[in-house]
Amino acid sequence: MKISMFYHSLLSDWNHGNAHFLRGVVADLLSRGHDVKVYEPKDNWSLTNLIQGHGESFIQEFQQTYPQLKSIFYEADQINLSELLKDQDLVIVHEWNEHQLVKAIGEYRAQVGGFKLLFHDTHHRAVTEKASMEQYDLRHYDGVLAFGNVIRDIYLKEGWTKNAWTWHEAADTRIFHPIESAEKEGDLVWVGNWGDNERTQELQTYLIDPVKELGLKAKIYGVRYPDTALKALADAGIEYANWLPNYKAPEVFAKYRVTVHVPRRPYVESLPGIPTIRPFEAMACGIPLVCSPWNDAEHLFTPGTDFLVADSKESMKAQLSKILNDATTAKTLAENGLKTILAKHTCTHRVNELLQIVDSLELEPSSAVNTAE
Repeated sequence: MKISMFYHSLLSDWNHGNAHFLRGVVADLLSRGHDVKVYEPKDNWSLTNLIQGHGESFIQEFQQTYPQLKSIFYEADQINLSELLKDQDLVIVHEWNEHQLVKAIGEYRAQVGGFKLLFHDTHHRAVTEKASMEQYDLRHYDGVLAFGNVIRDIYLKEGWTKNAWTWHEAADTRIFHPIESAEKEGDLVWVGNWGDNERTQELQTYLIDPVKELGLKAKIYGVRYPDTALKALADAGIEYANWLPNYKAPEVFAKYRVTVHVPRRPYVESLPGIPTIRPFEAMACGIPLVCSPWNDAEHLFTPGTDFLVADSKESMKAQLSKILNDATTAKTLAENGLKTILAKHTCTHRVNELLQIVDSLELEPSSAVNTAE
């Protein structure tokens, strides 16, 4: 198939978790012989922040890591859809696009037909920014790919789309896999962004305080940490290492003995069943994982087997101690988590699901053809 994908950024994962999954999906599609083009806005927010904060060398490093992947930049006021979308079989538009572009692509499909069109939602804005989300004009889209059942059901209940499918994120196991490391550099590592106050207290309770009180050697990677957060890390003796290119996470995980997952509050309170991509990637790398509370309502994993759960600061301390002091427990958790990822949650699995969804759609004729008839 000829596939066009409109996303915020393929090149930059600076505070942009969707890039992780997008890279894996595109790589898998390309490996199957599909012709895939990814379009991202010129000077987009994530890429601009990456270059300003860390320089352009990381773009070259990205290209060396993913030689098969590339982006095509566009300017919104100069985009020529008839040129970009001619002869395409499938077009996917991510929810982090401007309302006008989403609408224009739908209207173009209605005029010319000839391809299948899907909207992809990987965020909690359907709950937290409903007024903005309901402004997306999806009348001419075949449906929505939602990264959890709750999001899927919102689209259907609100009448924002005629069809919606759950399409979870997953690990790109071409990049995320266990790496043998003879020496460990520390006890605990956490890779994640601060989160715009969406999990400030949770990070204190389930990450910072346990590390401090257990006296662990820990390192944290991520961006958008305010001064108050940096001070809390310093007070706990935690090394802050700033942004980590996502593709370097496997080699970092290999140097530590445990990691944690602390979901943002909207995913705990309003969107049960959606873990976001971080735990998928950690388990794919074979590092033992402890999660603060979230409801695995969609039965993606087996809590207690694939990872441990902590429902308080004291519980997190106990679970971390169990892993750090019992090699058998650590090994079993890592093996179970990896086994589940490889069995159900790789980008290859998700591409299989995507192709099944696309095959189930009937190609709608354009409105122009209908009028002629």
